Amino acid sequence: MRVSLFITCLSDVFFPGVGQSVVEVLERHGAEVDFPQDQTCCGQPAYNSGYHKEARETAKHIVNVFAGSEYVVSPSGSCVAMLRHYYPELLRDEPDWAEKARDLAGKTYEFSEFLIRIMKVEQVDASLCANATYHHSCHMSRGLGIKEEPTSLLSQVKGLNMEELPYCQDCCGFGGTFATKMSTISEAMVDEKVKHIEATGANVLIGSDMGCLMNIGGRLRRTGKDIQVMHVAEVLARGGEK
Repeated sequence: MRVSLFITCLSDVFFPGVGQSVVEVLERHGAEVDFPQDQTCCGQPAYNSGYHKEARETAKHIVNVFAGSEYVVSPSGSCVAMLRHYYPELLRDEPDWAEKARDLAGKTYEFSEFLIRIMKVEQVDASLCANATYHHSCHMSRGLGIKEEPTSLLSQVKGLNMEELPYCQDCCGFGGTFATKMSTISEAMVDEKVKHIEATGANVLIGSDMGCLMNIGGRLRRTGKDIQVMHVAEVLARGGEK
């Protein structure tokens, strides 16, 4: 099974360890992983800001980059939603490109989704002695319909006690450019999220989208909260490390 890693901007720049963890877990379960060097941003910031022409050109580039891939796997539900749902829509008026976009959409998966649905992983080799809670990101849970896959994998991690996060379906306030355009509202939303995280008694917050983890993690640090933030891939790959 050959898998191409779509690393995403935030992982590449701010969370490189997440990409390394994804590769480690995929290879552990028998996948052959490659990394197309020409990959760029998926174009979501431009698309969400109304720059559809620019987003369309980015979509065409990404479609070409992964044209020869058997599977494309990404540690971000948000970016997978862009490739899977919005690329075919962006390119619908150009039949050849629309077909290529649909082909890419059909072979692109979020990390935990791929482990469960395609690789049929039933047992993970990971351990982490911690009380943790899981944040369900908006694009992943509502856009892709992925909720049980990451928590199912985490339930198998030895020593990990998972606490249900109150209002886990609520947005953390990141929303890409929303956090800068509507900073006051975004701050209030992340403060509410932090309050609910604290209420669980967890010392580790786990998530599947780097935007959420960056936003929540930053607020936790600025308010002096001793709660570690981890991507689900980091738990599955290096769960025994503190």
